[in-house]
Amino acid sequence: MIYVTGERVHPHHVRIASFDTRWCGLDPAQIHEYLNRIADELERVHRELTTANTEAERIRQALRQWQSRHTGCRHTDPRSPNSRWQR
Repeated sequence: MIYVTGERVHPHHVRIASFDTRWCGLDPAQIHEYLNRIADELERVHRELTTANTEAERIRQALRQWQSRHTGCRHTDPRSPNSRWQR
C-alpha cells in the first residue's frame, strides 16, 4: 500500500492506493468501490473548504475596508444611543 507521510491525503492518493493480495482476502471490487466513494467525499470536502476559505477572506477584506472608513467615527456624546459611555 502507498503511504503518503507528511502530506494531506488527496483524492488521487485514495484512488491510486494498492493493497497486497491474500489467499482469503477481501473482494477487490468492493475495496475499489469504497475507495472511490471516499475519494469523491474527499473531493467534495476540499471544494467546500476552498469555498469557505475564499468567503472568509472576502469577509476579512470587507471588515478591513469598513474599519478603515470608520476609524475616526467615535461617539463621545453620552446621550447618543450608540455611545459606549455608561448612563
